[in-house]
Amino acid sequence: MLSHLPENFTAVVTGANGGIGNAIIRRLLTDTHVGNVIAVSRSAISPQDSFPQEPFSKEPSPNVEVVNADITTQSGRDTLNQQLNGRPVHLLFNAIGTLHDDARDIQPEKRLEQLDEASFAHVMHVNAATPALLIAALKSSLQGKHPAIIASLSARVGSIGDNVYGGWYSYRASKAAHNMLMKTLSIELTRLNKQSIVLCLHPGTTNTLLSKPFQARVPSEKLFTPDFVAEQLLKVMSERSPEDTGSFWDWAGESIEW
Repeated sequence: MLSHLPENFTAVVTGANGGIGNAIIRRLLTDTHVGNVIAVSRSAISPQDSFPQEPFSKEPSPNVEVVNADITTQSGRDTLNQQLNGRPVHLLFNAIGTLHDDARDIQPEKRLEQLDEASFAHVMHVNAATPALLIAALKSSLQGKHPAIIASLSARVGSIGDNVYGGWYSYRASKAAHNMLMKTLSIELTRLNKQSIVLCLHPGTTNTLLSKPFQARVPSEKLFTPDFVAEQLLKVMSERSPEDTGSFWDWAGESIEW
């Protein structure tokens, strides 16, 4: 599945309770090359219920370690780092993000006057700052001489060159900032680990809670299942090499302009 990675590799997946994060873990569990999967979620999950042994597999499931931690906080990132305890991480897949939040009264802005300072700061923190802070927290597990893929979910609307419709100020800005942070840290990580590959990934419109309020106008063939997206994104990751580090790709393996 991920031929760049060694036998018994260690994977960390954040947003393990979300649609895409959960589907990525399920896909990884079908790969006999996987050693440990660390499933990180803000809410409690059961590895037995969420990530069952595949019935057709003759091999035992890899060891799933569940870490209940909110990685948008320093304490949550510290908890994950303590769980790893210096182990090399070969795959870090970040699937957390926010677009709307009823509890905080956050919705994508259609007009400039809808910009709200607190909402903007929250969206920027979750979508842009948190992935970079997560990678900084796990830096000791990512540097070295081992192959390492660091993939973080972005969005096509974060492309400045592709912005022809406007709107969605906070979300667009947060994903554009996310992409710049990933590009910048990819340069530093190359100096610390020449086998590192940092990728920004656009999953397409996926049938998850994040996109739920905005699916009405999406053609059925353009609304993807989390399982399909997981399969596609793992394929995209498998086709990349260290020369591709700091790049932006969609679910179909097409490069996206910044």
